[in-house]
Amino acid sequence: MSQPLLLNLRDLSCGYNEHKVVQDLNLHLNAGDIGCLLGPSGCGKTTTLRAIAGFEPVVTGEIQLAGEVISRAGYTLAPEKRRIGMVFQDYALFPHLSVAENVGFGVRKQANCERITQELLELVKLSHLAKRYPHELSGGQQQRVALARALAPEPRLLLLDEPFSNLDGELRRRLSHEVRDILKARGTSAILVTHDQEEAFAVSDHVGVFNEGRLQQWDTPYNLYHEPLTPFVASFIGQGYFIRGQLLSPDTVQTELGLIRGNRAYTLASGSTVDVLLRPDDIIYAPDSALKALIVGKTFLGAATLYRLQLATGSLLESLFPSHADHHLGEHVGIRVAADHLVVFPTPGSVATQVSLGESGVRRCSSAS
Repeated sequence: MSQPLLLNLRDLSCGYNEHKVVQDLNLHLNAGDIGCLLGPSGCGKTTTLRAIAGFEPVVTGEIQLAGEVISRAGYTLAPEKRRIGMVFQDYALFPHLSVAENVGFGVRKQANCERITQELLELVKLSHLAKRYPHELSGGQQQRVALARALAPEPRLLLLDEPFSNLDGELRRRLSHEVRDILKARGTSAILVTHDQEEAFAVSDHVGVFNEGRLQQWDTPYNLYHEPLTPFVASFIGQGYFIRGQLLSPDTVQTELGLIRGNRAYTLASGSTVDVLLRPDDIIYAPDSALKALIVGKTFLGAATLYRLQLATGSLLESLFPSHADHHLGEHVGIRVAADHLVVFPTPGSVATQVSLGESGVRRCSSAS
């Protein structure tokens, strides 16, 4: 059974004077889900988070929480009345309060404050540090205290602004999984802002990819990787290169790598010039293949090695080879294409681009708006 709608952003624009930082934004979050706003610096994701929190005014459109309008042009419900929790980038813990006092701060006037505090300390595995002070904790421990404090008043929605940016790589990875487990254990709905896609995928049920103030796609991590709607999403999510091709039929493209046939159809005109997205897992190590590529770079990853390959035309690709297949720069290696999940976009400036922008039937492969 699907969860009820909790958060709804409709035709939202935010900014000042003529400069709109966020434009025509539509997205929704169901109760119990974790969403993420992902994109490069300055793309509008933090502005969107601040608008949801009530810190940014809305120019057009509206924000609804649990069916209630909390922001629209000329009206902003005060942040403290929204029942929205916030975990800041720098944790913002009270230095003069102990861990337990920090966690219980938002419910300190409630009779069950002590019980709530103890439950949350157990949830974030910090019961043994209840009497410590923030300066006596590691960065990861401080992050968990900030999370527990934000959860104590039982917010309808929790917002997390770059919550792991002050932590090193390995701790970030571990803590991102822990935070997801904690939020799911509480059934807490949340929106996370990050520029790190690994972090976004580890924590979130849905991810929104932003670019230049516009939401490019709001989807599951799987769909963002395998079915990007725009060239920007395709290049921003995961690794991959585009090669030029010609669409021979709805599911077949002729390329310099030969004929590539996928498992889904495009409604572009036959003969259209297209750009084909090829990710490292689409290019298979095949020593006996007649199709060869020059190794121009390699990165050992442990279980696999990522090879950067150059075709005879100069086009670049990447491929994951089994770790035991050890080759050197300058060698030619055999490859084959296994791009069953064919992703193509009309080549910019081609007739296909003009056609695709005017037809709803090819939305899945239209260029970014």
